[in-house]
Amino acid sequence: MSFLLQSPEDVSQNLAERAKDRRLALNLSQEGLARRAGISTGTVKRFEKTGQISIISLLQIALVLDALEEFDTVFKPKDRVPASIEDLINEPRKPQRGRLK
Repeated sequence: MSFLLQSPEDVSQNLAERAKDRRLALNLSQEGLARRAGISTGTVKRFEKTGQISIISLLQIALVLDALEEFDTVFKPKDRVPASIEDLINEPRKPQRGRLK
């Protein structure tokens, strides 16, 4: 499923639904997932109901659900192949910090 036309809230709810589906496929209860992930059962329940969760707790759940590797592509630079050697030489340098705006 593409996230292109979804709001951040929609994306988080979609992630929560997929996590729940994977949890159920692994025959884990919310309590079992929470215990294995080292988080509270309330955190799992809130995540599955609202999609709201801290990034650390989300990654802990992903680890238990064997999905941690999938986060490797988040914020990964897009591969761009220069059309010519001139494009490569004239390519702007990668910024080291953001500008105030």
